[in-house]
Amino acid sequence: MPFSFKVMSLSQTPVIDSLLPQHATRKFVASRANPEYSCESGSTKFFALCGFAGVLSCGLTHTAVVPLDLVKSRMQVDPAKYKNMVTGFKISVAEGGLISLARGWAPTLVGYSVQGLGKFGFYEVFKHVYSNLLGEENAFLWRTSLYLAASASAEFFADIGLAPFEATKVRIQTKPGFVAQMRTGMPIMYKDGGIMEFYKGLPPLWARQIPYTMMKFACFERTIEMLYKYVVPKPRAECTKPEQLVVTFTAGYIAGVFCAIVSHPADTIVSKLNQSKGGTAGGIARELGFAGLWKGLGARILMIGTLTGLQWFIYDSVKVILRLPRPPPPTMPESLKKKLEAKQS
Repeated sequence: MPFSFKVMSLSQTPVIDSLLPQHATRKFVASRANPEYSCESGSTKFFALCGFAGVLSCGLTHTAVVPLDLVKSRMQVDPAKYKNMVTGFKISVAEGGLISLARGWAPTLVGYSVQGLGKFGFYEVFKHVYSNLLGEENAFLWRTSLYLAASASAEFFADIGLAPFEATKVRIQTKPGFVAQMRTGMPIMYKDGGIMEFYKGLPPLWARQIPYTMMKFACFERTIEMLYKYVVPKPRAECTKPEQLVVTFTAGYIAGVFCAIVSHPADTIVSKLNQSKGGTAGGIARELGFAGLWKGLGARILMIGTLTGLQWFIYDSVKVILRLPRPPPPTMPESLKKKLEAKQS
């Protein structure tokens, strides 16, 4: 979210201050003095609670759409059999019953909870660190680049935690005859290929998730800024919290549509790569061809758009419940306004 800070002493934020150069300006939201908030923006407690909100945001939403994700993955790895969403659901239910649509729920819940911790928690950390390194004026002028850099940095680490569970989920959902439980599937995979069996899909996972997350955060941040500026008929400060959460969901859904498009080819490769042993990302891309890489895009847009909107809604709702600082969209610093006015005069 946007950044507005108040100067603090080094002792108040030992973890984050250790990441900053001595000359960096440290500003934080005045929250400890404000009883409305439970902690200060930029404090260790703030980052920890943002990570917790991310756990709920990603873990719950990804688990809720497991049936759609299962059919999407099967369309990607076996398009001849699962020709479209309707056919995919019919075949899946006919072969395994309704219960089969929940295959892979456990690694989805655990994996994306771990990812959510890193994605949202580290995003707030890196955005804070990078904005202090840039300074107030440059952080405003280069805010889109700031969002992109912070989200990419966060997702790099988040995917390391996600990869083993994503590999297990795809194997459970797409390999015929494979076990249906995570607790039995992971030992089998480890026996087959060791620890690297869980991480062979990490590079294409990064290729999928980092562009996705960069779009997710940068597009959301700029969309919510434009919604309040051009669409919402009153200032954010005059909106009730439920009204603000509706704007949050709308901006999140819009961001999700773009996320699905930029990350879909890599998602297809991840699904194929984790379906069975052997194969490389480059080999699978050549085998599928350009058209094959886009199989299942419609289902993924529906899934990711809804999922991303709900993730932002849950994330922001948890911040409201926990009374965390939620700064408004950024505005031009007064010092920068004066500089621009001086140039024009």
